[in-house]
Order: sequence, then structure tokens, then C-alpha cells
Amino acid sequence: MRDAITITPPELRVRACAPPPPANLDALSREILDLKRRLKAVILAHNYQVPEIQDVADFVGDSLGLSQQAARTNADIIVFCGVHFMAETAKILNPGKLVILPDRDAGCSLEESCPADKLQALQATNPNFYTVSYINCSAAVKALSDVICTSGNAEQIVRACPPQRDILFVPDENLGAWVMEKTGRPMTLWKGNCYVHVEWTHAALVRIRQQFPDAPIVAHPECPRSVRMLADEVCSTEKMVSYCKQSPARCIIVATEPGMIHRLQKECPDKVFVAAPTERCACNNCKYMKLNTLEKLLDCLLQLEPRVELSREIIERARVPIERMLQVSSGALQQLP
Repeated sequence: MRDAITITPPELRVRACAPPPPANLDALSREILDLKRRLKAVILAHNYQVPEIQDVADFVGDSLGLSQQAARTNADIIVFCGVHFMAETAKILNPGKLVILPDRDAGCSLEESCPADKLQALQATNPNFYTVSYINCSAAVKALSDVICTSGNAEQIVRACPPQRDILFVPDENLGAWVMEKTGRPMTLWKGNCYVHVEWTHAALVRIRQQFPDAPIVAHPECPRSVRMLADEVCSTEKMVSYCKQSPARCIIVATEPGMIHRLQKECPDKVFVAAPTERCACNNCKYMKLNTLEKLLDCLLQLEPRVELSREIIERARVPIERMLQVSSGALQQLP
């Protein structure tokens, strides 16, 4: 049974839209690790990065875990292998440190969907708005926010919001809708989404479940409600790891960016993971996450570029809602101001 699952097209095509691993993989990895030690740098990598970047990183995780690591690191240089808003968050938490990322163009459709000026205009229509911003947004949007959340702590954050305030949740409407389902708290939702996660459909998930009838589906809350309804578990990428470890199933269908499967396979080597296909693509890689490559990682360490630079005003204003998030997540803060 395992051999039959292992050779199925969904697994083999996970990397179809991603850059191939470099021919000199081992040499590049050794050079990166040696340079990282000499520079006293730390490499943070998101779960959606290509496998070879995950394998040289000091920490691999979701946005919440990486924010926590960025907040406590003693490294002189932070190399953020993810997308631009993640590197900005690391800079906000470490204004005195050098923060670099392999590709400056690694953006995010969610970040692009919510310009700071348009958010400010909406906020002006209701002085009672309490703005909860998903971490997938720009530093300028964070600076306009009351608190930040991630997919891993969004429910906890919303439950801690002042009950007398009207919550404005930006920019992911699917995550916001899921949080409303979990908390029962009414919210005004910004009309934004992750272009990757909205590609999954109810019909595509039904078909893959028919192919693997005993496999549970684990899905990210950025997926549409029609997909979340089919999932056995809806959670952040970090919580996917614990779910898959605890599940008795030998085969699990994963509805999130397929870079996640590399980590899941490392953490659960006795299990088989199938990338949930969409109507048009069997891999559904994020074009932004996959802009980072091992070669670019080495170049940014050699050149110490591209650098993340933010104004002091933005850093000071954006740091407040991020620190509130971290305090709520740690249990240090039960009720948000």
C-alpha cells in the first residue's frame, strides 16, 4: 500500500512549479552554513520554502513561530527566507540588527490586497473599529493596527479583543470568516485572499478523497469555506505538524502550499503526504515563496543584500501591535486594551 501511495502523481509533482534543486547542492549548503557561522547570522525559513533552504535553516516554522524566534534571537544578522512582510516583521522586532532576504521581490497577494491608505480610509468610517491585522500585511498596515494575528493564534487574539469594540479584520476574508465561525464574534472583513489557497475547490478535494478514502484532509484556514467544510482539521501550518504526528492515519491529504510536505515528511517519516490538487494544478506552489533559492541565499549572505529598511516611525508604531500579539500568545496578556 505504501509503495502505491508513494508513486502517485500528486507527490511526484509537488515541485513541478518550483525551481529545481541545484546540481551542486551539497557544496552550496556547506558554504552557506560556514558563512552563516562566520557572520553570526541566523537563518529563519518559512514552511513553504524549497526543501534545500529548509534543510540549512536554523528554524523552520509558521509566521508566529518565526516571529517568536526573531524576537528572541541573539544573532547579529537575520536572514529571512520567506516573503517580504515576514522580513519586515523581523526588522520591526530587531531595529538594530541587519535583516536580509534572498529575493526582494518575494511578495504576497494578501499584502498587496490591502494598501495602507485604503485601510486608513475605511478605519475613518467607524471610530469604534478595532483593527486586527493578519501578519500577512505590510509594515505600514501593521502600524495602523491595534493587534496582529497569525493563522495559529487568530482565534485566541479575537477572543482577547475588547468586547465593546467593532472588529475590523484584515486582509484575509477566509481566515476572518473561519475565526468568526470559531468565536461567534461579528467582524467586518477586508476583501482579500491568498491566491494560492483560493485555488482549492470543493470538487477537487472530493476527487482526491475518493482516490484516498482513508486519508484525512488537513487544510489551512486561508482556504475557502467550501474546502474547510471537507477538512478533518483546519489549522495553521505549525499545528498541522502536531495533528499529523498524532493522527493514526498513514496517509494524509494536505491542502496548503506544498512546501509544507517536506517538513511533514521529516517530522513524520512513517507517513505519506499527498498534496491536494486544484482544478488546474497538481502542485499549487506559491510563486512568491519559490522566488527564494539556495543560490540567492548564498548571494545575500555574501553581499548582505537585499536589506530590509524601515523608518523609525513605522517601526515604533508597528511594534506595538506585534508585541501585543506575542504577549497574548504567551499568556502574558489576557485582555487587549
